[in-house]
Amino acid sequence: MAAAAAAAAAVLARLAAAFLLLAAQVACEYGMVHVVSETGGPKGKDYCILYNPQWAHLPLDLSKASLLQVPPGGNKTQYDEIGIPVALLSYKDMLDIFETFGRVVRAALYAPKEPMLDYNMVIIFIMAVGTVALGGYWAGSRDVRKRYMKHKRDDGPEKHEDEAVDVTPVMICVFVVMCCSMLVLLYHFYDQLVYVIIGIFCLASSTGLYSCLSPLLQRLPLCRCRVPDNSLPYFHKRPQVCMLLLALLCVAVSVVWGVFRNEDQWAWILQDALGIAFCLYTLKTIRLPTFKACTLLLLVLFIYDVFFVFITPFLTKSGSSIMVEVATGPSDSATHEKLPMVLKVPRLNASPLALCDRPFSLLGFGDILVPGLLVAYCHRFDIQVQSSRVYFVACTIAYGIGLLVTFMALALMQRGQPALLYLVPCTLVTSCALALWRRELGMFWTGSGFAKDLPQSPWAPASADGPQPQVDSDAAPSQQPPGQEAAPSPPPTEQPPESSVPEESGAGAPPQEPESPAGLAPGPAPGPSA
Repeated sequence: MAAAAAAAAAVLARLAAAFLLLAAQVACEYGMVHVVSETGGPKGKDYCILYNPQWAHLPLDLSKASLLQVPPGGNKTQYDEIGIPVALLSYKDMLDIFETFGRVVRAALYAPKEPMLDYNMVIIFIMAVGTVALGGYWAGSRDVRKRYMKHKRDDGPEKHEDEAVDVTPVMICVFVVMCCSMLVLLYHFYDQLVYVIIGIFCLASSTGLYSCLSPLLQRLPLCRCRVPDNSLPYFHKRPQVCMLLLALLCVAVSVVWGVFRNEDQWAWILQDALGIAFCLYTLKTIRLPTFKACTLLLLVLFIYDVFFVFITPFLTKSGSSIMVEVATGPSDSATHEKLPMVLKVPRLNASPLALCDRPFSLLGFGDILVPGLLVAYCHRFDIQVQSSRVYFVACTIAYGIGLLVTFMALALMQRGQPALLYLVPCTLVTSCALALWRRELGMFWTGSGFAKDLPQSPWAPASADGPQPQVDSDAAPSQQPPGQEAAPSPPPTEQPPESSVPEESGAGAPPQEPESPAGLAPGPAPGPSA
C-alpha cells in the first residue's frame, strides 16, 4: 500500500508540474540553448527555447552561461540539491540534437536581448515608398495624358493599355465586405484556401509584371515584326512577337516563384518583385475620382485594419489576432504555407533570437495600395490645377512619415501593428490641410478641378459648326501637349472651332458615342480612349 501511495503521489506531482508548466506559457519568453557534445564531436549549435522568466533567470550572454549536463547526473541523495531551469524545446530540435551530438550532451541556457529594429526595415521602407511614389506618379500622368490622345479604334494594334476603373461608394462597401469575409474564411479554413490565394497571386502578378515591362519594351529599338494574319482568338489583332515573348517571360517568372516559393534563401526576391509589379498595375488601373471617395475608402479600411488586429484577440479562443495569424500563417497549419500578399525581407540582425522569431519582416499589399490610391489622386489633381505636384510630393512624404511611425510602434510594442492606423491619418490630414491652406478644398473634395480646362458638358457631343468650343479657346492651347498643333485638320474655312479643342474634335476622329463618358471621372469633358 505504501508503495502504491508513493507512486500515486509521484504521478500527481508530475501532473501538477506539467499543469504549472503549461499555465506558465502565458508569461513565456524566447531564449537560446547552446548544445555541445561531451565526446568532442561537432561544433556547438544554438536552438530556440521557451522559458518562464519568473522561474529562471538566464544570463544575457553565452559566455556567462554555465554548461549543464543533460540528463543531470548524481545519485538519489543529490536530487534535492540540483536546480535546473525549465524550458521548452521543440521535438524537431530534440531529434536534431540526438542526430548531431548523440545522447550525451551539455547545454548552456541564455536569453540575449532582441534588437528593437532590424536593418531590413530600411529595405521595406524603400520598396514601399518607392512603389507608392512611382505608382502614384505613373497613374496620374497616364490618366491626364489620355485626355489629350487622339481617339483610336478598339481593335487597333496600338491599343495596349486597359481603361482605368473609377471606384464608387458601392464598390468600396462591397470590397470591404469581401475582405472581411475572406479574412475570416482564411482564419478558419487556411489550409484549403491558401492555395487559392497563391494561384490568384501568380495570375495577377504575371499580369502586373507584363503591364510594367511592356511600356519599357515598346521604347526599345527591337524587332517590330508582328504575328501573321490569322483567325485565332486573341491573335487576330496581330500582336508584336516581342510582346508575346514578354508575356511568356512574365508567366515563367510567376511559375518559378510558385514552384520554389518556400525557398527562404532567394524566393522572397521574386515574391517582392512580383508584388511590386502587382501594386503598380493596381494603382494604374484603379482610380479614385474624388477626395471624398479617397476619404471613404481610407477610413473604412482604417477601421477594418484596427479591428482585425487589436479587437479580434478578445473574440478568438486562442487570443490571437486574426490579421496577424493569417498574414504570418497559423502555427498549427498542416501545409506550413504563407500568404504571398506581402512584401517580405529576411531579418538582417545577428541576434541568435532570429532562430526563434519570425525570420522575415512583412508589409501587406494593402498598406501600399490604399494610401497609394490617394497619392495617385493627388498627382492627377496637381496636373489639372497646375500646382507643380505639391499635393503629390506632400502626400508621398506623409506616407513615408506614417511608415516610420509604424516601425517605431512595432519596435516599442513588439507585436504586429495595423499599418493603416498610422498611414491613413498621416496622408489624409496632410492632403486635406494642404488643400485648405491653398484654398482649393472644394475642388479637391469633389474633383471639380478636373473640369477646369474642358468646360464642355461631358454628355454633349462636339459640334462642328457651333460656337461652344470657342468659349475657352485662349486657355486650350496652353493645356495642349507638345506635338498636337501639327495634327492634320480640315481647312480653316470649314471648321475653324475644332483646331482649338484637341480632345473632342480632332481630324479623322470617329463620332463620339453616348456611353463614352461613363468611364471618366465626374467633372471632365468626354475624352478619347487610348
